[in-house]
Amino acid sequence: MSSYRSKQGRTLALGVGLAAMVIGIANAAPLVKGCSKDDKFVIGFSQANNAEPYRQHVNDELTAAAKKVPQFTLQIADGAGNVNTQTSQMDNFITQKVDLILISPFEASPLTPVVARAMKAGIPVIELDRKTVGEPGKDYTAFIGGDNFKIAEEAGKYVATKLLPDGGDVAVLEGLPSSTPAVERLNGFKAGVKENAKINVVAEQAADWLPDKAQTAFAAMLQANPNIKAVYASNDMMAAGARLAAKGAGKEGQVKIIGTDGLPGPAGGIRAVAEGEWAATFTYPTGGPEAIAMAKSILLDCAASVPTTVTVPTLAITDKNAKSLMGK
Repeated sequence: MSSYRSKQGRTLALGVGLAAMVIGIANAAPLVKGCSKDDKFVIGFSQANNAEPYRQHVNDELTAAAKKVPQFTLQIADGAGNVNTQTSQMDNFITQKVDLILISPFEASPLTPVVARAMKAGIPVIELDRKTVGEPGKDYTAFIGGDNFKIAEEAGKYVATKLLPDGGDVAVLEGLPSSTPAVERLNGFKAGVKENAKINVVAEQAADWLPDKAQTAFAAMLQANPNIKAVYASNDMMAAGARLAAKGAGKEGQVKIIGTDGLPGPAGGIRAVAEGEWAATFTYPTGGPEAIAMAKSILLDCAASVPTTVTVPTLAITDKNAKSLMGK
């Protein structure tokens, strides 16, 4: 009898607990007070630097996704690779009282305070591709992007197992060292190539995502380390610069080039791999469609919470699939 009563009590308590949870969910306040399926909303996006082809690719995908939502107006501001410019843009969005802000911070620490100001003003902030300093869900609403460490780690493993199974000297061209993707991609690649003990990373240098700096840096690397067999560039633009350096050193075709971003178009990595200029590139997804989907959840569906981190997977673009991806 006592066993039955105990079980009955636990069942009743469980029922009460579930009911309380349901009531709690039903009464949970939305992230934005003025959310509605019928109202119009303005989304501000502070882009790190429109001059970078990857950044324009992000803008294009964001714009295309936003156009599918009649209630949304997307305002894109060009940070022009300057943290002061981005800070002013963010402050302008706060003053305008836009409904939601997207930001790809050019640098992490300097843009952390203005993101905090937006959050304090009650404006949700979704960080796209790059993070500021802080905790998602608290210091900013959410982060959407690829896992830079894992993407670069996949590139490292590809070099270790597919391109240079017998080992050899390898170089790395790092992005802007003060940005989180640059650090994560450098560390990820170095972790990936550790799968092959015969591979030696003999040179690594920052080229700030820029092709001309990458060309200069890799030319110097080749002069100092003439046996380099492969170079990992942390973005497609630097990979293009590395190829020019290899060509100038009379080593075109002898050095395997690996990019990151997998950009479409005539200047992108997909074409470069398809035409045999590079060995591979690894896509860095824009997160644009996912960001607009999250904005819909917050502004139109009155979500009380959203995932604080959304990781979009990469795709290895090699000689096996590059040509089929050219027209997509």
